[in-house]
Amino acid sequence: MGREEAELLLIDIPGWQLSDDARQLRRSFTFKTFVDAQLFAATVGELSEEEGHHPDIAYGWGYCTITFYTHKIGGLHENDFIMAAKVNSL
Repeated sequence: MGREEAELLLIDIPGWQLSDDARQLRRSFTFKTFVDAQLFAATVGELSEEEGHHPDIAYGWGYCTITFYTHKIGGLHENDFIMAAKVNSL
């Protein structure tokens, strides 16, 4: 998927950003505690396992960053945007 198509799909998933090379989707969420961030990371992990589409997840005290891209193709696919929308709905 090229940058132009990705930017059009990005409109429908508030808070997400494209990486500089437009091959990844990323969003950081903030939380009041480490436990809240950890629970969110686990919830995203469970959703991802159910959907069979796994992001990179990094979390620590007060934050959780989710990065989607399709590992097989080394870039973005429509499924990455669908998963980002599902994460937004959590």
